[in-house]
Amino acid sequence: MPSISFESAGGAVVEANAPEGGRLVDFCDELRAPIPFSCRSASCGTCRMEILEGTELLEPPRDDELEVLDLFGDDPARCRLACQAIVRRGGGRLRVRAAEPV
Repeated sequence: MPSISFESAGGAVVEANAPEGGRLVDFCDELRAPIPFSCRSASCGTCRMEILEGTELLEPPRDDELEVLDLFGDDPARCRLACQAIVRRGGGRLRVRAAEPV
């Protein structure tokens, strides 16, 4: 079962387990994780986050997410949108942190 650590720039950490996988934004909402979000549809970039560990635990980004990340100049191997990132089932550790505002 993947474990997820949501880290804030100030050092606060919220942790969760994701036995069935799922969208990261749903975990952010449920746990009040320190990743801001707004639209849930890959159109605003509010929920940009840095992947600190466990990129392989996420499904590959789709075209709409890639377009938004490109607008911000983000590398999809190190930055994703919480509203679009989907955690795979299985084991491992995923660590994410809210990206710095642009």
